[in-house]
Amino acid sequence: MVVTTKEFASFLKKKGFVYQSSEIYGGLAGFYDYGHLGTKLKHNFEDVWRKFFLTLNDNFYEIETAQIMHENVFKASGHLENFVDPVVKCSQCDFTERADHLIEDATKKRCEGISPEQLTAIIAKHGLICPQCKAQFQPVTIINMMFPVHAGVGMSQKSFLRPETAQSPYVNFKLQYEILRKKLPLGLAIIGKAFRNEISPRNLTLRQREFTQAELQIFFNPHIINTHPDFDSVKNYTLRTLLVDDRKKGKVVGRTAAELIKHKLPQFYVYHLVKVQQFYLDELQIPPEKFRLYQLDDTEKAFYNKYHFDIEIDLTEYGFTEIGGLHYRTDHDLAGHQHVSKEKMEVLDEDSGKRFIPHVLEISVGVDRSVYALLDVAYTEDTLRGNVVLQLSSKLTPFFCAIFPLVKNKPELVRKAEELYDSIKNCYSCFYDQTSSVGRRYARADEVGVRYCITVDFDSLEDDSVTIRDRDTTKQERIKINDVKNTLFSLYFK
Repeated sequence: MVVTTKEFASFLKKKGFVYQSSEIYGGLAGFYDYGHLGTKLKHNFEDVWRKFFLTLNDNFYEIETAQIMHENVFKASGHLENFVDPVVKCSQCDFTERADHLIEDATKKRCEGISPEQLTAIIAKHGLICPQCKAQFQPVTIINMMFPVHAGVGMSQKSFLRPETAQSPYVNFKLQYEILRKKLPLGLAIIGKAFRNEISPRNLTLRQREFTQAELQIFFNPHIINTHPDFDSVKNYTLRTLLVDDRKKGKVVGRTAAELIKHKLPQFYVYHLVKVQQFYLDELQIPPEKFRLYQLDDTEKAFYNKYHFDIEIDLTEYGFTEIGGLHYRTDHDLAGHQHVSKEKMEVLDEDSGKRFIPHVLEISVGVDRSVYALLDVAYTEDTLRGNVVLQLSSKLTPFFCAIFPLVKNKPELVRKAEELYDSIKNCYSCFYDQTSSVGRRYARADEVGVRYCITVDFDSLEDDSVTIRDRDTTKQERIKINDVKNTLFSLYFK
């Protein structure tokens, strides 16, 4: 049985994962709040992301920066001029939609990167009309998606809520490079909020106006683009790719990292492409068949991206959906900031004695989209149990374990269960529950992704043992209370 978006949204709200912001006032389109479980899941994802990507190199660091930035930042980046989306409006009613999305929904074909005139022509060719009142559409226009902010007394300083977190590491590069002893490659990572005035926010947290990004900006000498010191360790690793040349067949092709080099992709880029896939498949445990790396062609990618692959995950109702990307942005960003700010972004190549502007490789991940994908993939309606089972991995699930007394009306059972809970709650994410039958408690735990349930029963009073239940198999095993911590430790890393 395939769950609908409406049913999925109801489940996420009911369990405290995610729901529309300002709901008591009717909600606000494009803005969502995370409840107690959603916040834990999101933080767990961010922690796993940090641990994985920040350990790829000893010179990778996380920074935290302001969300409101100077107007000139976006003059230098090109956002003031180019950060636009095509919008189509009904000629009769108030219906408004992003033009390329309207066409893609109707034709199932991508149409990114083409002009408003071309989009207007495609709408006319396919006879697309307003879904609300059946009237014709007006010609496609464009709008800038940034949120302007006037800061200070008298609101004299024009600034903007950042539309991406990437600009923050770019404007911090010069200072951080000097502080960190002028070493390249230098990675500046950031997990933070970005803001875009989306034309038609939709699909829960997949398209919002306020969202969280996790990005790693790697500044490096462009002369090393065709090498990576650790490439031999990944050269035989198979990547799930859909190159531009594969589109006619529409099938993912498995290619080793070494084979991708033959497709004119540089080692430095391919190495990090491998790491992106390993993060989603190994760390997040996304099923391989639900993951692909989608290459963008010259009309789809940003003009400053020399190489661009989207990270895509196959979602229940939406098919393969962009979750993030790997972008080789060349020196576009630092060169732009050098031109506008008049601050030199050049560094010295000690081998050649020449100065150059570092290039940037960007690993960009949508945190909200990734969390949505984790929930979508994990959501299972188990017909045998008669309830939902959320099969999240041990590293990600909001609660790794739960402690139950078999019944709540026996003080000695409750006391022993509480003692066990107190002894492990500081070691593992854990919760205590004594309400309803133990079977119902198992079902509630399954629904929120608890990996292991530990039950203190009457035999526990005699033999100091408890029952530990596996969420995915429902199998139960008897273990000594003194062994619970070590058992959970081995299960966590299994």
